[in-house]
Amino acid sequence: MNRKAMLKLIEWKNKTDRRPLIIHGARQVGKTYLINEFGAQNYKNTIYINLETNLRIASFFEEDISPQRIIKYLESSFNIEIVPGQTLIVFDEIQACERALTSLKYFYELTPEYHIIAAGSLLGVAINREKYSFPVGKVDSLTLYPLDFEEFLGANNREKLCGEIRSCFLNDSKMPTALHSELLELYKLYLIIGGMPRVVLEYVNTGKLINIVNIQNEILDNYISDMAKYASNADSVKIRACYNSIPNQLAKDNKKFQYKVVQAGGNATIFGAAIEWLNFAGVVQKCQKIIQGVMPIAVYSDLSSFKLYMSDVGMLTMISGLAHSTILSNLEIDNTFIGALAENYVAVALATNGYRLYYWQSENSAEIDFIIQEDEFVIPIEVKAGKRTKSRSLAVYREKYNPKMSIRISAKNFGFENGIKSVPVYAVFCIEDKRSQ
Repeated sequence: MNRKAMLKLIEWKNKTDRRPLIIHGARQVGKTYLINEFGAQNYKNTIYINLETNLRIASFFEEDISPQRIIKYLESSFNIEIVPGQTLIVFDEIQACERALTSLKYFYELTPEYHIIAAGSLLGVAINREKYSFPVGKVDSLTLYPLDFEEFLGANNREKLCGEIRSCFLNDSKMPTALHSELLELYKLYLIIGGMPRVVLEYVNTGKLINIVNIQNEILDNYISDMAKYASNADSVKIRACYNSIPNQLAKDNKKFQYKVVQAGGNATIFGAAIEWLNFAGVVQKCQKIIQGVMPIAVYSDLSSFKLYMSDVGMLTMISGLAHSTILSNLEIDNTFIGALAENYVAVALATNGYRLYYWQSENSAEIDFIIQEDEFVIPIEVKAGKRTKSRSLAVYREKYNPKMSIRISAKNFGFENGIKSVPVYAVFCIEDKRSQ
């Protein structure tokens, strides 16, 4: 499966001011596979070390971590000459070895010619918990997410459709009806399958949905195992409770995260750290409320009000227990959770494309699902799961702030009318933060 992040890795390799690269991301989003593929395609050889399982090499970092000493040791251990530009050094699960993380600083300062990539599924959690000496300013960073819908199309041999989608998005031209219908069906499949590579691969290989739930449950079990491993017993219970409450939170008309949904009498003091754990682990996306729809939107955030989305929409579908047949139905079903799935899907797509997530809510309960900022423009984004697109909230927002453009995501075809850009649900990957390019 081709990943768009591969292009960013190639850009990193060719940089003149290249630093050691740290790849963040939730467990099983494909970090190890991507790195090894990158190494195989772009280097003469790759030295791969999993610092969680290779305790012998991990213990070597407990002493002197000067780059030359580490290089000599790795050459001896793997019987490979490490040549700058020809050898890729990979430290996987680097959160398991604090000294290895610290060594990246010295690789950058003393031997920047070596090409080094580090990765960690729970790096954010470990750093936040242990207060590691993170090499700030000495490393480059990249976050890997589950496959987005464009990558999902590629995995299913529908790459040519991606070009059609991008062309229609740029020109606000209608997608041919037959292709529009096909893409809506593929989008519904994506809501069920999601973007976790193992799950996508199972569907690609079999063409069946019946077995993917087993794989999704395995991934969930791994998340639960991580919660127990990287948190105290008391904290892991709270983390699981917060994570399991997300479908209930998103099923409400007001999707703001409410601690009382997790537990009667719950509050930020009890569950705040658990939510931060989930955020640092990359298994949720946090969407902050803003109180003003003007730039810069970040300074108008209300830190006490937020929504939580799962970082993979397929996992949300599985945990919610929503029947696949309900999602695949061609009927305009009045099911509020279908709307929640669509909203979660858009949240992950925007985060994947570099946007920080914000939503807006007025004092009289009008709400815009997402607010993004492009240069000096603030753009409201409204999400509708089906073809019914009438909305009081967007009208309230437009009257109050008069944005240059608004985006409405729905099952309708492309178009632009009265300052509202109509974007079909399958084309959300086209909404890209230019700063992240």
